[in-house]
Amino acid sequence: MERILDVHIEKLRKRLIKMCSLVDEQVDLSIKAIEDENLELANEVIERDKKVDKYDVKIEKMCQKIFALNQPVAMDLRLIMSAITMDTNLERIGDIAVNMAEHYIEMGKKPSFFNKTKFDEMAELSRFMIKYSIDAFVDGSAELARKVIESDDKMDNLYADNRKILIDIMKEDKENIEPAVALLGISRQMERLGDLTTNIAEDVYFIVEAQVIKHKYEKYLFSDDDEGEDSEN
Repeated sequence: MERILDVHIEKLRKRLIKMCSLVDEQVDLSIKAIEDENLELANEVIERDKKVDKYDVKIEKMCQKIFALNQPVAMDLRLIMSAITMDTNLERIGDIAVNMAEHYIEMGKKPSFFNKTKFDEMAELSRFMIKYSIDAFVDGSAELARKVIESDDKMDNLYADNRKILIDIMKEDKENIEPAVALLGISRQMERLGDLTTNIAEDVYFIVEAQVIKHKYEKYLFSDDDEGEDSEN
């Protein structure tokens, strides 16, 4: 006979996967809106955000219900605990997609200096990080989670490079300031997306490996030696 907890856990997983799919689509659509100079698509991203918010509420209530009516242990408990923070991070990624769309609407079109920026590289990495963080959860893969975590430094470096490029572009011509500021806002959102997908990957790692890895350096987390944090003592 199937446990009532198993039924609730499976329903929670399905809702999380659905929210993952919605948020992934939102990010992809917001990037496409910019790439294709499609204002209609940008507005669609903003409108669709209501659906993401609804799933945020549903998942939070389901986690509360499971805790109230059951006594989950081990992996079930780790999943429910992580679902709460994953839900929050997914909702924030949905907001990031909206913010990117709004920044693009401010520009109206890509500026002439667009190809000098790191937008394409950051967009590609954004798509990679959100896809792999979701796949890591769906497949229960610590290895995919690890790939996301290890990509965060690359995203930070791309943002730093892009920020410098855009500041130099603003200095060259004051007419560039407004679109450059909007592009800087978009790149800041993608950098933040990197942080949030990393948070999701850390939650997946916790679910699968029963190891909390937040706020540690991956050079210690994933090294082959046993030094770890004890080397600092």
